[in-house]
Amino acid sequence: MNARPEHTAWRPDAIDRRIIAATQAGLPLVREPYHAVAEALGLPPEVVMARIRAMLAAGAIRRIAAVPNHYRLGYRANGMAVWDVDDERVDELGRRIARLPFVSHCYRRPRRPPHWPYNLFTMLHGRERAEVEARAAQVRALLGEALRGHEILYSRRILKKTGLRIREG
Repeated sequence: MNARPEHTAWRPDAIDRRIIAATQAGLPLVREPYHAVAEALGLPPEVVMARIRAMLAAGAIRRIAAVPNHYRLGYRANGMAVWDVDDERVDELGRRIARLPFVSHCYRRPRRPPHWPYNLFTMLHGRERAEVEARAAQVRALLGEALRGHEILYSRRILKKTGLRIREG
């Protein structure tokens, strides 16, 4: 469902790797985070910012954004809603669902018959299960006649909450 164009292979040099290693756990929570990174690495801030812009343009960095911890924000009824929809329409429907403001993840997965008929996955968050159920009802309405079945699998704990980590050098 990601319309991002394919990027050619990008290879970081030693400075890029140092910047990645210094920022991969997050930017410092200071007024000028790029300046703090630059100071820690002994580089001019303009170099750090230019290289990060270049990594964004190359697709080596997808985006720079806040990653909230939904559990700490009180969203503890998180459910992976799985949907069995017409294969001919799964991409179109996935794009429509992904635009819903309460869907944080939406992607297509292969079916695993005979026990797993679902081909569309969406992550729904809520403070209580009733909130997630209401959001799932909105998705069901959007899917209409293309929907053949669904389930909501509620998470009980966070097993992994990090991105890729590389080493400097």
